[in-house]
Amino acid sequence: MRDYLKIEINHLLGSLLIFIPIGYLLQQIPVAIALAFIAYFSKHAYYLTKLAYLINQGARIDPPYPADIWGLIYKELSRFRSRSRKRKRTLSRFASRFRKVTSSIPDGLILLNKSAGIEWANPAANQLLNISWPRDENTPLSEHIKHEELSEYLKNPDYSKPLELPSPTNKAVIISLRVTPFGGKKAQRLVVARDITDVYKLNQTRRDFVSNVSHELRTPLTVIAGYLENLSDNDMLPFQERPFTLMVQQADRMNSIINDLLTLSRLELGRAASAEKPVAIPELLRRIIDQAQLLAEQKGGYKITLDVNDSLWLLGEESELMSAFSNLVFNAIIHSPPGTEITVTWLRLENEACLTVTDTGPGIEERHIPRLTERFYRVDKARSRQSGGTGLGLAIVKHIIGRHDGELRISSQLGVGSSFTCAFPEEVTLNKPLTAPDKEEAVNSANDEQPELTHSSPE
Repeated sequence: MRDYLKIEINHLLGSLLIFIPIGYLLQQIPVAIALAFIAYFSKHAYYLTKLAYLINQGARIDPPYPADIWGLIYKELSRFRSRSRKRKRTLSRFASRFRKVTSSIPDGLILLNKSAGIEWANPAANQLLNISWPRDENTPLSEHIKHEELSEYLKNPDYSKPLELPSPTNKAVIISLRVTPFGGKKAQRLVVARDITDVYKLNQTRRDFVSNVSHELRTPLTVIAGYLENLSDNDMLPFQERPFTLMVQQADRMNSIINDLLTLSRLELGRAASAEKPVAIPELLRRIIDQAQLLAEQKGGYKITLDVNDSLWLLGEESELMSAFSNLVFNAIIHSPPGTEITVTWLRLENEACLTVTDTGPGIEERHIPRLTERFYRVDKARSRQSGGTGLGLAIVKHIIGRHDGELRISSQLGVGSSFTCAFPEEVTLNKPLTAPDKEEAVNSANDEQPELTHSSPE
């Protein structure tokens, strides 16, 4: 850069050296100096005008370049335009490959703006949802997909669960819509439409099969259990007692499996709870703890602690919540050795209402945790069968909590214990309505601590 400045200074001095002697001879030195500066700046005006012309015409700026500072400007602009052309070619190739990739994807891809208008869509979106780009650009998505839950689904910021609906082009095709926000402040959204007809039919077939088989098995099992009950009134020979006891135990276990399968099939039929009524969770948990103490007495040596927020209730189905919560509490007793401490809490944490069952049992290996809610999955098959578990309990709990818009979270550490948390959003919680006596009692007991419910085996 310094070299170019020296060149410009030399050019200016050269102009002055040419015009000042002439002005001296003509006795017009000021005019000569002015002419020298005019000549110097005329050169700059020429190169500036030439550059503007080349840029306006989109012409290439090729050498030879001027031997002054304009040469630097011309050279750098030429390099910049060359790099720009390369970037354009790269972007063009990338855009071409992107179009080919999106055209080959079987899932429909739809780009929405912040007002849920269509900005772009791939060809698969036309086949699945009858949305074509650029034909339907800037039109609302709800104009093309007539579904009562779509508008609420798009307004809800939680897109963790997909929306399943029939395809507008073919009602026999089931589409799963999943939304992913992105961009600045996540104002834009990418909608992925996937054909899940085969999976949907397979799940429906599985549910129907399980339900039908469970119903068909119930009748012969009832007959077997009836005969076993009649035989229990008769005297048996010593060698008959153990086989008879095993038959009764296995009949009871099969009956539990059938009941759990029927419950699970019923839960899978809908997403929302069958009823949305205020449920007094604190009282429900106290009933569960009373029942859990009876089980603890049979096994011996458990300490059960209950900590609840008495004013925190839920909207939902009481029988389903009773089943889910009792399942977690009883599991803590069944799958833990005597001496285990079990803590049950029902509290409001941040924007959630959380039911947490924590035990100090042997814990669960981390690799098993993601699969605990699968049907019939067992961490220790031998121990689970000995305890009488069906392998369906946590699957039922997960479905019940999901039907109440909640989430089941599991954490565990070997040798330390396990924690099962049912977290419910603020939308399904409510405060217990207080009557006048209740209000007075609440004021008097505001600073009292919740007493512990404990059970210990006799010395």
